[in-house]
Amino acid sequence: MATVDKLPMLAEGYEKLQNEVRHLKLIERPAVIDAIEEARGHGDLSENAEYHAAKERQGHIESQIADIDDRLSRAMVIDPTTLSGDKVVFGATVHLRNEHDKKIKYQIVGETEADAKIGRISYASPLGRALIGRTKGEEVEFSAPSGDKYYEIAKIEFI
Repeated sequence: MATVDKLPMLAEGYEKLQNEVRHLKLIERPAVIDAIEEARGHGDLSENAEYHAAKERQGHIESQIADIDDRLSRAMVIDPTTLSGDKVVFGATVHLRNEHDKKIKYQIVGETEADAKIGRISYASPLGRALIGRTKGEEVEFSAPSGDKYYEIAKIEFI
């Protein structure tokens, strides 16, 4: 029997996925169905570019809905404020210091919530994988596209 992997995510990420699938089901899906019906009215379907484009869009929307529904069904919503401890885990906010003593802060989040520009990295990213399970004061080394990076964990918070 196959096991279904749970997808950890924050409540904010779960809500964003719910809103996205709701929009697809209530707005996008009906709009593309209307477009298909309108294109059918233009006659011969074999040479009807509008019809084929609408059918392709419908397939894309249905694929997106199925993907999001799958992720929502496997979601394991984690509230970082309920966590504690001295190790980096999913949801933790980690303060790092590089070899030049430059400080940087990241929160470990799910793959769909990651955005390094706002300080959120996926637990599956190279840095995320290197940080999980580590404690304050430990040095972390990982390979990034721009080369090997080194950080020291200065602080771990659950906020």
